[in-house]
Amino acid sequence: MTLSPELLSRPLLDHTAVDLDAADRVTYVLEQSFHYGYDEPIDQLDHRLVVVPIARHGDQHRRAHRLDVDGATVRRRSRRDGHGNTVVRVRADRVEQGVRFGVVALVERVRADGPIRLPASALHDPRLLRPTRLTTPDDRLRDLASGFRSGTALERATAICDFVHDAIHYEYGVTSVETTAAEALSGGRGVCQDSAHVMITLCRLVGVPARYVSGHLLGEGGTHGWTEVVVPEGDAAVAVPFDPCNGRRAGADYLTVATGRDYADVPPTSGSYSGTPNSTLTTNRRVGVLSAA
Repeated sequence: MTLSPELLSRPLLDHTAVDLDAADRVTYVLEQSFHYGYDEPIDQLDHRLVVVPIARHGDQHRRAHRLDVDGATVRRRSRRDGHGNTVVRVRADRVEQGVRFGVVALVERVRADGPIRLPASALHDPRLLRPTRLTTPDDRLRDLASGFRSGTALERATAICDFVHDAIHYEYGVTSVETTAAEALSGGRGVCQDSAHVMITLCRLVGVPARYVSGHLLGEGGTHGWTEVVVPEGDAAVAVPFDPCNGRRAGADYLTVATGRDYADVPPTSGSYSGTPNSTLTTNRRVGVLSAA
């Protein structure tokens, strides 16, 4: 697959009219941009981007991608982090007015290549079992966890997903990227990131390895966050995706970009610079299905 103008200009399918989970192959297109504007020239821009979909994630394959940077002369370095994510570091000595980061990617889902298989060692990976700053439990979470200790790992995760869906009412603007799972649960309101953190915290408390997923949900306006739990399968393990914000298992209408211990590992865009504190961020996103068969 190539990122030809003809391919990218093709209209998207109505994904709600297609049974994506039953399709043998689904091709997605992702176009996303972030434009930072500054009141005055800035110096020493150092930016980290986690916007390129992971190369292979179960039945999901990244077939082609391009990352463009406009507005400044930059140096860039791309690497895979410890979770297998593509992380791009962009540096510029000076930006006069603004800088734009844009990613275009073609992703194909091949149903026969699923699920997300992991080595058995993932069942004991401390990164997926130990609390992080955003997933450190308080007494309430520890008490709640006692009610989810029966059943298989998958049954425990399912019950936790249902609980979090009922406990966190979706409301934008009442939490931030610094809000912890304990704070979100106490307030009872938040966004997808908060629901994912509460589920991760409870899963880890009952011995179910869990990780944060950053990506896209078809039909939504921005990036989305959900959870994967790691459960045994034969002599290995599989990662099973849950979306506690929507109270369901994640399916073929979800597009994974990256995974980590929590959101702090995989923010789509983050960085620093020297200069004016006044900046504006404008984002655009187009994600959808080009073909399904």
